Amino acid sequence: MALIDVDDAGPLGAFVMFDELTPDRLTAIERLWHAIFGKRVPPDPRMTLQRRQRARQMLRAVDARGSGAIYRVVAEHLFPQHKIDASSWVGDPIRETTIRLARDGLKLVNGGYRTLLRRPRR
Repeated sequence: MALIDVDDAGPLGAFVMFDELTPDRLTAIERLWHAIFGKRVPPDPRMTLQRRQRARQMLRAVDARGSGAIYRVVAEHLFPQHKIDASSWVGDPIRETTIRLARDGLKLVNGGYRTLLRRPRR
């Protein structure tokens, strides 16, 4: 979407393609309409609280790995309530979770972020 030479006095239109993503586009347009006219923007139904929290953890894991942190250090920061012992690290389920978060976060960074605002489909 591009807004070029928009006149505040003139109307603004949106072109919506009809395909499997139409409901997502309509939700985005409705939220944009609320923002433009100074209304309270409704919460985005496409992103659940759990998906939002997981995305945050994925990006933190990618950032830490990009800074050179090893998975165990990343896990200690992502899961401070979990006691991580170096001797049992290889078999710890938190290890697998941390690796998965970093892997999935890298997919987001490499263009997969577009899938974040798609409604879950069955």
